[in-house]
Amino acid sequence: MRARVETFTERLERTVLSPMAKSSNSYKALVLFLLAVMFWGLYAFIVQLNYGLMATGMRDTVMWGLYLVNFVFFIGISHAGTLISAILRVSNATWRTPVTRMAELITVVAISIGALMPIIDLGRPERVWHIIVWGRFQSPLLWDIVSIASYLSGSILYLYLPLIPDFALMRDRFGRGTSNVKRKIYTWLAVGWKGTPEQHHRLEKAIGIMALTIIPIAVSVHTVVSYVFAMTLRPGWDSTAFGIYFVIGAIFSGLASILIVMAIFRKIYHLEEYLTERHFKNLSHLFLVALLFYAYLTIGEFLVPGYKMAIEEKHLLELIMLGQDAGWFWFFVVGGMVVPAILLIFRIGRTIPRILVAAVLVNIAMWIKRFIIVVPSLKVPLMPFEFGTYTPTWVEWSITAAAFAAFVLIFAVFAKIMPLISIWEVAEENEQREHATEGKGK
Repeated sequence: MRARVETFTERLERTVLSPMAKSSNSYKALVLFLLAVMFWGLYAFIVQLNYGLMATGMRDTVMWGLYLVNFVFFIGISHAGTLISAILRVSNATWRTPVTRMAELITVVAISIGALMPIIDLGRPERVWHIIVWGRFQSPLLWDIVSIASYLSGSILYLYLPLIPDFALMRDRFGRGTSNVKRKIYTWLAVGWKGTPEQHHRLEKAIGIMALTIIPIAVSVHTVVSYVFAMTLRPGWDSTAFGIYFVIGAIFSGLASILIVMAIFRKIYHLEEYLTERHFKNLSHLFLVALLFYAYLTIGEFLVPGYKMAIEEKHLLELIMLGQDAGWFWFFVVGGMVVPAILLIFRIGRTIPRILVAAVLVNIAMWIKRFIIVVPSLKVPLMPFEFGTYTPTWVEWSITAAAFAAFVLIFAVFAKIMPLISIWEVAEENEQREHATEGKGK
């Protein structure tokens, strides 16, 4: 008797769901390491609570530091998911299906961690409630709270909707022989999904509505983040182009984050059949376009004040390009734009490793660029006094490390409880492709 050939959908379910049922020693070691980093960051935060912001390198002149750098960085990469995923959905790019789940998860995780950074930055974090209760609507800080809260709630809903059919699949597959609690959780999350045509129609409609809604919300969030800087008279921040500059930068670093996450989980969970070179190439084209736009805006950011050479701008440009922050700036220029552009345009080496190197360089450089935006402008004196100084302490570096550890840990945990690839969408895409191929054959 001939053995039954495994179908594409069965192979997909086995590949995606099998790693969720077991945890290797290396996975457990990674989780323990990340938890250790997070607990060390918690200890550093307790030290900061006890000693106040004197435990950090921030002072009256440079009153913002790593926490605000992390805030802008995480809010930036949060655009990876909802904005890019929504645009791909609206444009009906069918190749997007294995990518969107990871992109949407990046959004929820990054914005959750990023939103904590301004609270950590407060000397009295319990007073964040005062901004909500007694905040003035004229303040960009209040705009930030409103836009980030809207973006987070919308992103969670946008992540959840496509998960419903997969929750139903896990309800049916993992329900038997598992704990009653786990079965109830999957059943509750599946909200009665049975896969009927009517349910599919309603789900597709709801996802479409959220995709159209989330795009302007995502754009507004990073625009409002830029207003926190641009609404001041500080050299380097007093710019009308900061809104679009921050949005393009967010898309740029967001795409880099998607490519890194894709490469990691492709390797660990053996998803080569579903996350192919085609997906990396298609995203790398968008990545290159974002790089060119960002390079254009960066040239404008420094060319215009450099041409006018107002005294404050002169001090800032000297500080960034020739002074103590020159190393940060030139790494950003060379490592974040020149080298990635060469890798993406001239296609040196194998496709996926080449794109991955470019993405890693860009994300490191974009964190540095946020540092260049935040710190040097605060060092420049507004009166004829000495320049400010800023050196992050172990407390700030520890909390920063904990933030990145939390980002990785949430992904690691998510990969064990929910599929990182949208099984039902990939299966539907494959079915449509097979029907189209059969139609051409006839």
